[in-house]
Amino acid sequence: MDNKGPVDVRIIVEGASDVESVSRALQRVSLGAKYHITISSIVPTTSLEIALRAVEGADIVLIATDVDQTGRELADKFREALRGHVGHIERMKLPYGHDVEYLDPDLIREEIENAIIRAGLQTLTGIRSLSDMKERLGECQKKLDEAIAENTALRDENTRLQDEVEAGNERIESLRGELNQLEEKFRLLEEEYSKLETRFSELEDKELLETFSITDLWRETFGEEPDDLERIYFVTDHIKPEGIILGQGSIAAPSRDDAVEWLRIIKSALVFTEKDEESS
Repeated sequence: MDNKGPVDVRIIVEGASDVESVSRALQRVSLGAKYHITISSIVPTTSLEIALRAVEGADIVLIATDVDQTGRELADKFREALRGHVGHIERMKLPYGHDVEYLDPDLIREEIENAIIRAGLQTLTGIRSLSDMKERLGECQKKLDEAIAENTALRDENTRLQDEVEAGNERIESLRGELNQLEEKFRLLEEEYSKLETRFSELEDKELLETFSITDLWRETFGEEPDDLERIYFVTDHIKPEGIILGQGSIAAPSRDDAVEWLRIIKSALVFTEKDEESS
């Protein structure tokens, strides 16, 4: 047995006489047992505001108006005003120009039942549509879940790629720094190579020099030991003879004779220097 409450049906009529006609008709049918519904109120009004307050929350609203144009227009106004405030709206037509005293209640009862049946059939259609909508909603939800999962995966992949790009950029910056260092080293090596090349070119242009021990050559030439090699270096550096190089206890010259000749010049210079120092 259905434990849900009966369907709440409310009827809007145009006037008090219509309330009496509808009430008499309802006495001839047990709607609760037959359709599991209850007529909770019959509202006599042509006011949209009153009707809205009276039927708010009803499952089904029957709008009972005359079959003439005025009744049809009134029913349309009620239908438009009540849409969205009640479960379902159905019009039932009352005989035009009817007299309550002589009107057959069975005609109104039949119209009420037909209106309820129409409402039920449309509700079933709505239920099927709702079922279809739920099914489509389920499919849409499934697609949405799949799209969300795909979007999450893409977001994770994008994050991973961004991390890789960032790491790549850091590596590029590091390599750029190393490249700058290598370019600087290469520049210095080029400068050093240029200097060596120039020096080598200068050496190629010069005659090959022979190297002799200053002490040995001095002893052989003058029969004595040289007093101070530093003074010999000093005089040589001051005069800068071409083709003569002194250093590290040695003298380099084109020949032995050239080396001896230069040592004689040095000795003479040292003798004059010593005399100047003594006289001063």
